[in-house]
Amino acid sequence: TALSTAFGQAVLDRAVLDALCRATGTSVYAAFQRNLVGLAHTAIAPDLGDWDWNAWLAMLAPASRIDARHTVGMLDDLEGDAVDAGGLPMSLPAVVKRYGHRCFKIKLGGDPVTDLARLDNVLRVLDSLQPGHRFSLDGNEQYADPAALRALCEGLRHLPALARRPDALLYIEQPVPRDASLAPALASLDPPAPLLLDEADGTLDAFPAGRAHGWRGVSSKACKGLYKAVINRARCDRWNSEQPAAGRYFMSAEDLTCQAGLAVQQDLALAALLGLTHAERNGHHYVDGFGEAPETEQSAFAAAHPDLYELEAGRPRLAIRDGRIELGSLDRPGFAHHADPDFDSLRPLGDAASMVPA
Repeated sequence: TALSTAFGQAVLDRAVLDALCRATGTSVYAAFQRNLVGLAHTAIAPDLGDWDWNAWLAMLAPASRIDARHTVGMLDDLEGDAVDAGGLPMSLPAVVKRYGHRCFKIKLGGDPVTDLARLDNVLRVLDSLQPGHRFSLDGNEQYADPAALRALCEGLRHLPALARRPDALLYIEQPVPRDASLAPALASLDPPAPLLLDEADGTLDAFPAGRAHGWRGVSSKACKGLYKAVINRARCDRWNSEQPAAGRYFMSAEDLTCQAGLAVQQDLALAALLGLTHAERNGHHYVDGFGEAPETEQSAFAAAHPDLYELEAGRPRLAIRDGRIELGSLDRPGFAHHADPDFDSLRPLGDAASMVPA
């Protein structure tokens, strides 16, 4: 698929960028701000042919911290303070109590009646636990029926919790299947919050094409391509400057199970570079800390990035304090890391098939 192809290229791009930063003794932030990466007019983004890359990149101002947006799944427990054997939270109240999240991402299932009823319950819990919270909705391509999507949008406008604070809903992520993202009907949908491309963002021209069909946002994921993300960020600035009175174009940072170490650090650094203020983080819900990585590797990353990890239950885990992740230690020579994986412990790529159950 287009996304899997992009992932292969993204891995190579990240490695080359890391080598460039190490060779020049610069952080990834400085490498972009000084345009050491060589961004210029390119045929792959003809709409930015006259864009002043040097001036624009020089204005990027990465933050030293970012809000962590917690993913609320369809089956997540909305009550109680349950934790697992390792002390990690299992219910929504336990998560908020443990991490202090103020930003959330709520999953949808494709049935407007069921989704609206559950959303009403989720917002009731969040209004009680964290007044003033903000959230996004993720349709995960489940709304293939245009009538169902219209019913969802209409129901959202009448949801009591949302009616009281309509600005709490940030955007609706990829409600329709990726292959239906350019359907003419979307342009007249009039959703209660802007639509954001995610799974449909498989090529460099996906965002401009989506713009013509009513999409106003696109996600950033390091696995989809860091240069694509930077190009799309420039597009947002250009389009917003051309029509400041209309609905603004924007980017978000979404997760794909980024695990502790290089994956989460480089993904967070990209989000910070783009000026994003919050990022979905879900990798720490699927993998405890560094998972099966050697203890020497875990200790090296924890020592090199003490603001990003904290020792808990005898192992380093991603540190989310008061809903935020500190990123200061990522601003150093190299692509957002001052420790390396234990490469000798990694399994050769040719053995990958044996790791997947038949």
